[in-house]
Amino acid sequence: VNNAGVSGVMIDAEAFTSLNLKAGEVVGSKSDLAKKVMRQTYETAEGCLQTNYYGPKQLTQALIPLLLQSSSARIVNISSTLGQLKNVKNEWANKVLSDVDGLSEEKVDEVVKKFLKDAKEDLLEEEGWLNLSAYIVSKAALNAYSRILAKKFTAFRVNAVSPGFCKTDLSHNNGQFTAEEGARGPVRMALIPADGSSGKFFYQMEESAF
Repeated sequence: VNNAGVSGVMIDAEAFTSLNLKAGEVVGSKSDLAKKVMRQTYETAEGCLQTNYYGPKQLTQALIPLLLQSSSARIVNISSTLGQLKNVKNEWANKVLSDVDGLSEEKVDEVVKKFLKDAKEDLLEEEGWLNLSAYIVSKAALNAYSRILAKKFTAFRVNAVSPGFCKTDLSHNNGQFTAEEGARGPVRMALIPADGSSGKFFYQMEESAF
């Protein structure tokens, strides 16, 4: 559905490239280095959430009447391993998004609003949000929304897919995979058979943990 290249931060591209970061290192072993070349503001965070979460959600809602008329409705949300729950360090948000049985659109929206409130009040670090927190929250929320859709529309096949850290403009061509390699997982999910997986998260071609 979406991969608009909105990371939620302003990046010093030259410095970022020189660090030669691999997927996950911006919130892992090299997070302190990454923080020096990235700057997140409330405005960049809000833009990220609007594009990466609210945008796909609103588009999906507009298309559902048409999908209901289809015998092979498929929804593929382009996500990221950064959106996995292990990267959501705010305890309350992690608990809400981990409660599969209790998930609802309203609860996911509450998490997003809480994050944006913390961003506006400059409380991100105090509240436990990591580097690239807007991007992480946007993809975690999109993953949760995918699970909600799969549960609500059982005839649909709805999945979230991470294409991997690809060499594109978003990564300043610093990724591990080509765009063609990254496309394989989403295309596979778009062509999944009627009895295929739904409500799952995939890293490229393999099912992974939310």
